[in-house]
Amino acid sequence: MCNLVGMRSQLEPGEGDTGNMASNPNVLAGQCHCGAVRFEATLSDGFNSILRCTCSYCRMRGAVAAAVAMGGIRFVSGEDALTSYRFNTGAAQHFFCSRCGIYTHHQRRSDPNSYAVNVACLDGVSPFDFPEVPVIDGVNHTKDTGKPTRRAGTLRFIPAD
Repeated sequence: MCNLVGMRSQLEPGEGDTGNMASNPNVLAGQCHCGAVRFEATLSDGFNSILRCTCSYCRMRGAVAAAVAMGGIRFVSGEDALTSYRFNTGAAQHFFCSRCGIYTHHQRRSDPNSYAVNVACLDGVSPFDFPEVPVIDGVNHTKDTGKPTRRAGTLRFIPAD
């Protein structure tokens, strides 16, 4: 497990290194559960962008996601093993490994020119590494209301002694 201090910490440069990651600590290796899909993700703002969402889909999925710019995901192997799912407006596209079913990333509805990656798929990272995760109001999505994205709350993880 990665030793993170709050939401603003980052992995050490080169941790989980697969090549070009040593020069940029925001580039992290990741994979699905079965290992069929392997990728590198360049986090837009480290772990400062982590969040959960309250929309009907994210509420059921339960993943913590971090922002990745368009072109910030490079598939090392298994891109052909990905399948996708769209719902409601169809603007967001959620990607999964077709073999193990793990959600790896999605193209965002709020900004179709960016992605979000499942932090649990990043090597050495767990959603339980973050003591607090901001939760955004996806039920009242900004694309539906025309209003700025509203923070719905904070999800806290308090480890047992």
